[in-house]
Order: sequence, then structure tokens, then C-alpha cells
Amino acid sequence: MQLTAITREVSPSINNCELSFHARQSIDVAKAIAQHKAYQDCLAQLGVRIVSLPAEPDLPDAVFVEDVAVVVDEIAVITNMGAPSRRPEARSLVDPLSRYRPVKYLAEPATLDGGDVLRVGRRIFVGLSQRTNRAGFSELRDILGAYDYQVEPVEVRGCLHLKSACSQIADDTILVNRFWIDVDPLRGFELIDVPEEEPAGANALLIDDVVVLPASFPKTRALLERRGFRVRTVDMSELQKAEAGVTCGSLIVNDNEIH
Repeated sequence: MQLTAITREVSPSINNCELSFHARQSIDVAKAIAQHKAYQDCLAQLGVRIVSLPAEPDLPDAVFVEDVAVVVDEIAVITNMGAPSRRPEARSLVDPLSRYRPVKYLAEPATLDGGDVLRVGRRIFVGLSQRTNRAGFSELRDILGAYDYQVEPVEVRGCLHLKSACSQIADDTILVNRFWIDVDPLRGFELIDVPEEEPAGANALLIDDVVVLPASFPKTRALLERRGFRVRTVDMSELQKAEAGVTCGSLIVNDNEIH
């Protein structure tokens, strides 16, 4: 299975990014660019083909391409992001995505960020958050339900996105911070709780059988390695000031399922 990661370079205006749960700190743009390059290199070393789009100087959050679309085997759904300032980011992603999938669109009154969507097989969990409303969940459920996906809502509290608080790390295993979400919809999966000292450690990116984590969560890494997981870490310190995780910097597409 060949995976492709659509990424976008860091905007020089990233210091003007949207923030919901973090106090604003100065971001070293050159360091953020270097960290994003190391992130791309990590994915490439894991066998992922990188499609890197140029920076969007006037769109501070544009590096976080995950929020722009929800990609499944059959289609790509362009979201209507919860922060109006971010919605122009979709324009330059439609063409690259359309090379891999037919494209559909969410529309008002629906709002939805891709970071609120966790796919585990044929199940799709959608976080109800500050960025994703119930209309966004309902519209995505209607679109993906036509392709036999089971789409379920999850209440999010205390963090930006659903995937700030949970992520898939194996076929039947989810890494979770249960203080930030209602875990009841996740029953049936094995849940591994992140250490309390690292509440944001639940955002991980699974590439084949490797779990990619930010380097700033050593206790989460140690916990997973004790459980037998293969873990790779990347330094995300500057990007984390913009509320980034390891999932939000890429849109992962399975090339073997191109339509």
C-alpha cells in the first residue's frame, strides 16, 4: 500500500494563527519551517510519498492541511472550517485532492474541521467542538453514510479538536485523554490513557505500524514502547505554539484506492 501525504509549507505569517486554548507565544518561523521539514522527512522515511504545496503567505494556519478535508477511500470532503479566517485555505487544496478522489463540499450552516474527524476502519467519529457543529456532523454523516460508513458524534471539551484528545494507534487501539472527550462512543476499542502530565499526548499519527509522536511527550512514548508499540518522535515545539499536533500537518491518502 503506497501512502501519499499532501502537506503545505509553513506560512511566514504563522504568528497570526488562530488560537483557542493556548496563550499566544512568539513562534520562530525559521525553526517552525525546519521542524515541518523534519516532519515531512520522518513520513518519507516511513515510506510515505510527500506532495508538498507552497506556503500561503496570507493564510497563517494553512500548514495545517488536515482541517481542510476529510479523505476516505471513495471521496474527499472539503470542510467548511469553524474559523472563517481559515476557509480560503481550501481553494489551493481542491486541485491536488481531486487528483486522488472525487471531491464533495460541506456548506453553511455546517462547520467542521478535519481535526475533529477520526476514522477507524468503516467507523468515523466526529468531534462536536468549538470548530465543528452538529450541522457539520449531520452533513458529513449523510455524505459518508452513502458509502456505508458508520458516523458517530463525540462530545469534545477542553481542547481544540477530537484528535487533540484521541487517535488510532493500532487496528483496535485508541490513545486517549478521557478528560477532554466523552469516551463512551469509543467502547469496544482498547483505550490507552495518556499520562496526566502530558494531556496533549493523545494526538498521534499512525503510519503502518509506527506511531509518530511529538518529542515533547516522553512519558507517552515510554508508555507505548512498554506496550510494544514502535514509536518515532519529531520536534514540534514551535508548531505546537499554534496548537499543532502530528496529524494536522498532512492529509494522508492511500494511492491504491485512487478513483
